[in-house]
Amino acid sequence: MSLIFPNPSRSFDSTRDAVHFWGYDSAIECSFFVTRGALKRLAPGLSSDDPDLLTAFDTNRERICRAATKVYSRGRRGSYELDASDF
Repeated sequence: MSLIFPNPSRSFDSTRDAVHFWGYDSAIECSFFVTRGALKRLAPGLSSDDPDLLTAFDTNRERICRAATKVYSRGRRGSYELDASDF
């Protein structure tokens, strides 16, 4: 398994209350969601505004990608959610 995150795109998904981003394992695209709770753990004092959640994601992207790789290694699924316990 060689999961990479070359796509810098991310977006706020209001349905999941999480930031959505993508990783790739060869030609397989994998969807990841990092929850509001996880972002608040990474950035204490974070406001509730969606743009601030995206900023917190950008600031902690490297750490989030490392956590996503660990979650991905637990088994393949349709999508992967990272919550506060993953950090």
